[in-house]
Amino acid sequence: MSAVTTPVRPGTSRAARMVRGIATTRETGIALALVLVVVAATAANSSFVFSNDGFRDLLLTPSLLLLVAVGQAIVVITRNVDLSVGSIVGLTAYLTGRLFIDLEGIPVILVFVAGVILGALLGAINGLLVAWAKVPALVITLGTLYIYRGLNVAWTGSDRINASDLPREFRGLGTDQLLGIPILTLIAVVVLIVAAWYLRNMRSGREFYAIGSDPAAAHLYGLKVTRRIITAFVVSGALSGLAGVLYAARYGTVSSSAGTGWELQAIGAAVIGGVAISGGVGTVWGAAIGAFLLLTINRALPILGIDDFWQRAVVGVLIIGSIVLDRILAVRQHRRLIAQREEGR
Repeated sequence: MSAVTTPVRPGTSRAARMVRGIATTRETGIALALVLVVVAATAANSSFVFSNDGFRDLLLTPSLLLLVAVGQAIVVITRNVDLSVGSIVGLTAYLTGRLFIDLEGIPVILVFVAGVILGALLGAINGLLVAWAKVPALVITLGTLYIYRGLNVAWTGSDRINASDLPREFRGLGTDQLLGIPILTLIAVVVLIVAAWYLRNMRSGREFYAIGSDPAAAHLYGLKVTRRIITAFVVSGALSGLAGVLYAARYGTVSSSAGTGWELQAIGAAVIGGVAISGGVGTVWGAAIGAFLLLTINRALPILGIDDFWQRAVVGVLIIGSIVLDRILAVRQHRRLIAQREEGR
């Protein structure tokens, strides 16, 4: 008796499904858009990439925003938003300079720890107010945006941190390279990988998505909604604090305006990268690519001879287009689920 073999239909193998899945993800589309922007700018001016400064800036400039966008993405996935991240960056950047000035000889690692802890504490304040006081995150973080920025302005005054106030080895983190890749970019990539692994493989990470998809159902299911929301804001604050420390290393000069407007850029990067503003959908990979796309566009459009107004308009169109696309995909998914339910009857 001969064995009966079942023919394998084209496109049903594991490899084919993997390739099809990668090709249809939002992250792939954003990455292709990034490549097109780089190719167009390089065609207009080869130094955009094919020069030491051009290639370094291509990797280095978006790295700080990447850190903030990753934290923002985690908050948005829980169906919240953090508008205070830019102010946290400013506060921790100035704290970094003051520590080096006031505590001469302080180890660099302690400065990093202090910046991350301050950011985490400020994020915890946001999380506690949102999760326990049940006040919308948009309102809470809009208020703390102004409070934290006010504290920064009051603390800084007319003073500012200069590059000469910072140790040479610390400033080297913002300029030095390892195997041709900026150290600051390597730090951002390590943080990105850890965050992506946590959200994908840890149960507590996956619960962020469940909470963002349906907070009421998450409560009924017994998930620790309050704790997860607070954790999301703490992580966002901590990564903004880390970005603030690295901001000082990258730019050397820190004033009371450091980090201004970063909250909108971080939200824009997350949304452009496929993180649904309604929560429950998206990845930190997409937010990272969105950060690179956002700042690469800002660098590329002047090279292409596009006026400043249109530079801002292009970013606005990308954000609105991403939100509209998310809505279309959500409606299509809802209809597909209804159709499957009716077929199963």
